[in-house]
Amino acid sequence: MTDARGRADGHRPAVHQVVARLAPGDAIGHEVLGIQRALRTAGFVSEIVVEGADPAVEDLTVDYLDFVDQIHDDDLLIHHFSLGSRASRMAYALRCRMILVYHNITPAEYFIGIHDRLARECYHGRRELSAYPARVDLALGDSEFNRLELEAAGFSPTAVLPVVPDFSHLDAPADEHTLAAYDDDWTNILFVGRIVPHKRPEDLIRFVDAYQRKYQPKTRLLLAGSAVEFESYLAQLHGLVSRLGVREVNFLGRVTDRELSALYQVADLYLSASEHEGFCVPITEAFYKRVPVLAFAAGAVQATMDGGGRLFMSRDPRTVAAEMDRLLSSEDVEASTLAAQDAALARLRARDFGRMLVEFVERTIAQPRRPLPGVAPGFWTEFRLAQEIETIRETRPSAFHALPYAPDERAYRADFGAPAMSRGARR
Repeated sequence: MTDARGRADGHRPAVHQVVARLAPGDAIGHEVLGIQRALRTAGFVSEIVVEGADPAVEDLTVDYLDFVDQIHDDDLLIHHFSLGSRASRMAYALRCRMILVYHNITPAEYFIGIHDRLARECYHGRRELSAYPARVDLALGDSEFNRLELEAAGFSPTAVLPVVPDFSHLDAPADEHTLAAYDDDWTNILFVGRIVPHKRPEDLIRFVDAYQRKYQPKTRLLLAGSAVEFESYLAQLHGLVSRLGVREVNFLGRVTDRELSALYQVADLYLSASEHEGFCVPITEAFYKRVPVLAFAAGAVQATMDGGGRLFMSRDPRTVAAEMDRLLSSEDVEASTLAAQDAALARLRARDFGRMLVEFVERTIAQPRRPLPGVAPGFWTEFRLAQEIETIRETRPSAFHALPYAPDERAYRADFGAPAMSRGARR
């Protein structure tokens, strides 16, 4: 690993990224790796600092606990904020410049009664975000929708660093078993995304039910996305399928790149009912694979589609089924829809992501330093103590659970499994 204090040309500040977790294949992971490539191409020393990482990409990262002693006050941090984390609080307390990239936090109310821990994490993440307007030098949304949320939260200045997705994973050879299962005379309706409440898969089921009943009985719904930690919600969806009597609703779980490529190949329509999206990469993937898109106009979806695809405003199943039929039964409508998607995709891919990023970085480095907000007395002492407790938790879990609780900590540890820095430090 390059020492974070190093300078590419002897005096240039390093530019590092902080993200709670790096995982291969997700939208944030693609963007983080793309930013690092652009920064290194521009001559900056740049590392990815994480609280956790998937084993497949762990060797590309630096643990946040090891990072504190390596960063210089003149360096710049690009902090990817999606949920609050210990890495986030560490970044806040450092004295270097900061650019915040906001990936949006799903409102907590979507998860209440379904995934209470995640509901609390989303609530606390949005609350933690409110501390950052005084800390960051520039706040970037990865869509105009997200930038407006930053502005409403009091951030200034703000701008958009657009997502320019990497589609290379969709060029993988299509999985033969997937093609054999679904490449037939049935109409295939595809959705790609996690099986979570704000994606509204229950509406997709109702839309397909209405379409089967009135227009095309030989229609199947393909839902490609993980339901891990949402198993009870998935069971409710299976119950809805059974009650309605919908045919061929297929929950495929997490799929490989080859399987995903095959699913786009067999899809006749990409259908989205999601009502909270900060960008929605799968829509652009459908554009790339030339699958017509019909999506509910919510969040950043309309801006992401940029004149491509077709939007609907009503959630009435009969109304949406009629829109589906209009797109699936008319070659002219399909051709015009695909032409608009092609144009939108060309505009997206023409954006010079690397140039925009480097301009934001150089402008931030060149501007006068903003006064830094105060950090609670004893923060770094607590941080060091938390490191020690984290080591005990990982290497001697029985000893960790034998430690005495702080007065208000028992419920917290039951929810989250490990103490936050300040809670652990009170032991």
